[in-house]
Amino acid sequence: MTLWQAVLVAGLIAFVTKLAGYAVPARWLQNPRMHRVAGALTVALLASLTVMNTFAAGTALSVDARLAALAAAALALWARAPFLLVVLLGAVVSALVRWGM
Repeated sequence: MTLWQAVLVAGLIAFVTKLAGYAVPARWLQNPRMHRVAGALTVALLASLTVMNTFAAGTALSVDARLAALAAAALALWARAPFLLVVLLGAVVSALVRWGM
């Protein structure tokens, strides 16, 4: 399979999946359990992406300045700092750790 064939197949699968979503009965979507599941899936996906971006370096695991930046940002979030400050603090900590390496 060529790259373009793979791209077209992936696009077709995404389209069919989205189209299948319209076949779901409305009463299923209005169920409170579905709202909890959708919220939990969103948080789980964001957490997994954060972990992958923090620890992955190609196909290997890596511990570097990204981990320090994530820890600083997590502490700032725990302290209920404004989001812009959380982002800036993470960037500054990452820069300082990389500068010291």
